[in-house]
Amino acid sequence: MKKLMLILLVSVSFFMNAQDQDPKAKAILDDLSKTTKAYKTVLADVIFSTFNKDKKPIEKPQSWKINVKGQKFKLEIPGTSIVCDGKTLWNYNKDAKEVTIKHFDAENDEQNPAKIFTMYENGYKYKYSKEEKAGGVLCHVIDLYPTIKPEKKKFHTVKLYVDKVKKQIVQLKMMMKDGGTQVYDIKSMKPNTEMADNLFVFNITGLKADQINDERD
Repeated sequence: MKKLMLILLVSVSFFMNAQDQDPKAKAILDDLSKTTKAYKTVLADVIFSTFNKDKKPIEKPQSWKINVKGQKFKLEIPGTSIVCDGKTLWNYNKDAKEVTIKHFDAENDEQNPAKIFTMYENGYKYKYSKEEKAGGVLCHVIDLYPTIKPEKKKFHTVKLYVDKVKKQIVQLKMMMKDGGTQVYDIKSMKPNTEMADNLFVFNITGLKADQINDERD
C-alpha cells in the first residue's frame, strides 16, 4: 500500500509539473528542439561575455568557435582547445602545451559546451517573457528556471533568445546568483557543414610524457 501511495504521489507531482509549464513557451521550445535535432552538424561562432552586478564587463569578451556532430564536439577558445569524440575528452592548454585526458560524461553539462544549444530540454521550468531584439534579430525571450538541484547552480535564471523566423538560438543570458551575468552571443550558426570524424580526436603526437595528464581509470 505504501509503495502504491508513493507511485501515485510521484505521478501526480510529475503531472502537475508538466501542467505548470507555460504552453506558449513550450510550443516555441518544441519547434526549436525539432529544428536543432534536424541538424547533422553545427558550426557556430560565439562571443562569451561576463558582467558584474553593476553591468560592467569583468573581462574582455572571448571569441569561441564550436563544432558539433552528435555527441562529438570541438571548442576553440583563447588559450584552450577542448576536443571530444563522444567517449574521450581532451583539454589542451595552448600556453602550457599540456593536455588533460578524461572519460567523457554525457550527463555532465559542464563538460560539453555544445549544451548551450539544448540545455532547455531537461531540468528547467520555462515561461514566455516577451519579444525583443538581440543582435538586430527579433526574438522570443523565454525565461528558464532550473528545477534539478537549483541550490547547486551558480545561476538562478537563463534568458533564452530565439529567432522568431529561423527558430535558432541567437543569445543566451545566465543570470548569476551573485548579481552578475554571463552572455553567449551566437554570431553565426551554420548547420549541416561537412565535418570529418578525425576533427574530434586530439593528436598527442609531439607531446612529451610530462605534458600529458591522463586521468582515465
